[in-house]
Amino acid sequence: MRFLIDGYNLLHVTGISGTGSRAGTLERARLALLNFLASTSDTAERARTTIVFDAQSAPAGLPRQLEHEGINVLFADRKTDADSVIEELIQSHSAPRTLTVVSSDHRIQRAARRRRAKPVDSDAWYYDLVKQQLEQRETGRHPTSIEKPPLPLSPQAVKKWLAEFDVEGMKTHEETGSQASDHPSSAKADNAEEAEQNPGNPFPPGYGNDLLE
Repeated sequence: MRFLIDGYNLLHVTGISGTGSRAGTLERARLALLNFLASTSDTAERARTTIVFDAQSAPAGLPRQLEHEGINVLFADRKTDADSVIEELIQSHSAPRTLTVVSSDHRIQRAARRRRAKPVDSDAWYYDLVKQQLEQRETGRHPTSIEKPPLPLSPQAVKKWLAEFDVEGMKTHEETGSQASDHPSSAKADNAEEAEQNPGNPFPPGYGNDLLE
């Protein structure tokens, strides 16, 4: 494992929320995030990437582990949380100095430093990936490195991100003026429709809706 990602922490900094009856709220946003991660890495890197999500109050039968385009997706047990799972993975890693841990959570960053792994803030890591992708596609040049990215991303940059990965019905927080949690009553209907329209979605209907409450 080369990259260990705090799923909801990274999703939060993207500035994306689900809106409208077809948005699928968090479910659609998570899928867009996984598609983005898959598109920014080759087969070997995807096989060495693990992303962890919380699973509190998730539907019965939710698998603890699945694969999306080669990326290892883990779900925390209902009795614990993603932070604890990530800490365990850091602790058990056989070569922690080769591991990059993506999270802005100070608890996770401390766990990474104790094992000499490399902690990276989610916003900086995400911005760098977006910047590299846009540079490669617009200019064909090798992306330049950045030390301190000007965050947050602009609404225009996020719109381009959504267009690149075919995320219909998604808007930035700046456009909606609210978070996904403003629409908890429509979450079940959204998830059911999303499950029918997107059979490739690795997340079961209703997964993560507790985070909207």
